[in-house]
Amino acid sequence: MSSPTRPGRPAQKGQGQWALGYREPLNPNERMKKDSDGLDVRQRITDIYSRTGFDGIDPGDLRGRMRWMGLYTQRAQGIPGGKTAVLEPEELEDSFFMLRVRIDGGQLSADQLRVIAGISTEFGRGVADVTDRQNVQLHWIRIEDVPEIWERLEAVGLSTTEACGDTPRVILGCPLAGVLDDEVLDATPAVTEVVDKYLGDREFSNLPRKFKSSISGCAHHCTNHEINDVAFVGVRNAAGEAGYDLWVGGGLSTNPRFAERLGVFVRPDQVSDVWAGVCAVFRDYGYRRSRTHARIKFLMADWGPGRFRQVLQDEYLHEALPDGPAPDRPATDQRDHVGVQKQVDGANALGFALHTGRIGGELLATVADIAEQYGQGRIRTTADQKLVILDVPDDAVEDAVAALAAHDLQVRPSVFRRQTMACTGIEFCKLAIVETKGHAKELTAELERRLPDFDTPLTINVNGCPNSCARFQTADIGFKGMVVGGEEGFQVHLGGHLGFESSIGRKLRGHKVLATDTADYVERVLRGYLEHRTDGESFAAYATRADEDWLR
Repeated sequence: MSSPTRPGRPAQKGQGQWALGYREPLNPNERMKKDSDGLDVRQRITDIYSRTGFDGIDPGDLRGRMRWMGLYTQRAQGIPGGKTAVLEPEELEDSFFMLRVRIDGGQLSADQLRVIAGISTEFGRGVADVTDRQNVQLHWIRIEDVPEIWERLEAVGLSTTEACGDTPRVILGCPLAGVLDDEVLDATPAVTEVVDKYLGDREFSNLPRKFKSSISGCAHHCTNHEINDVAFVGVRNAAGEAGYDLWVGGGLSTNPRFAERLGVFVRPDQVSDVWAGVCAVFRDYGYRRSRTHARIKFLMADWGPGRFRQVLQDEYLHEALPDGPAPDRPATDQRDHVGVQKQVDGANALGFALHTGRIGGELLATVADIAEQYGQGRIRTTADQKLVILDVPDDAVEDAVAALAAHDLQVRPSVFRRQTMACTGIEFCKLAIVETKGHAKELTAELERRLPDFDTPLTINVNGCPNSCARFQTADIGFKGMVVGGEEGFQVHLGGHLGFESSIGRKLRGHKVLATDTADYVERVLRGYLEHRTDGESFAAYATRADEDWLR
């Protein structure tokens, strides 16, 4: 979708918005992108860096453009969290990379999963993480091995292109699209069309910041449309026609904001054009002066949905979209698709919980085997660090559940195992302040021991820094990593929630918990909830009204 032309419009400094004629680089990141498109780095990796090794990589590519191909340098081992903000990037980074494999719509075949598993085992020291963006992240990747890794991924239809960087990142989709009988519509064709048209398209390879999308017809709202930059949510209009409600401007990090409805109805055949229009509005009107002010949520905050809709229609779509309805309220707030779920064809989908997304390469290969043995080799990733195996017949369900449980992959997990998430943390991330995944695993086990009968849905999200990759602000109990008295600890957020009563978690002023004390703290707060809740009261509702001194 082309930029609108505005002949004669004078250049204005503003916030560095291209549409206002101000295209000069405003910060080092904008200069880096102007010097060379991020997509150009692929050829240099293949032709030069894979031969010279890490020391031969241009700094602008190493800490900038390589993200366009899904590559981040990982944190050097042994650097404590207190050094995160005081060391330069080159002092924090190791000579190894995290490599993010994008899995649009969360859809994988057994063959694709085996390829990822093989890469993890052969090149990544057996480490793999399923993320809350439906991707798989590998670690310990050497630049010398990247061309071979790309060749293996692309041979089975996978890619790392624009998995990171100031680009349209993976398109979230319901992992059970086309499978569950209660979905509004199957969004798989829309996800596929957007990816086929625009993945790697230089029209959108230089956005002000990252651009996160979801397209889903799921009745459970499993792709968390409230916190995406753009989201298409399945609805039916007054005539009974299935289509999408359009939401724009969501995002968390240090300035959390929920997306807003534009109030339009998007037909399935319009999705790719409308998606491209929203992306182009962001590209042309997004704020490029400051990186911390560059996400589309800031533009939406200033414009509001009315003006955004008008600009989208007038300058990019060149047609008006009809008004449309809001989404229906889902039957449950549990969006992770964990458990045994009946498919529309009579088979079953088995969603199972990993430990905060961490899974080894060998175990990924085992999951592929189980998916073929008990199903048809279809696997899905979720937006909550979980996996789903499709197409399991009734008479094989319990055998498949047992086969997964033998590897500690739980189809019927405890509340704590099911709904605890954690970001990468200090183990690999250069921004992190504390360790997360191992701590969350230990916390889960301790809560299972102390509160074995706790059965109320509850999300516990553990984040290594303020950037909210594990969505700590929208969890019932959110932990944001920080240094407390020279030790690893967390700031506590309580009562966050996504859904019809979406809310950002309540931050208790000055309240910090040492990492070693988190189990004690959570146990006390949950016992208080069990004692003082009203009939049917959720933890989020309780935390909103509870006395702050008690919550401390």
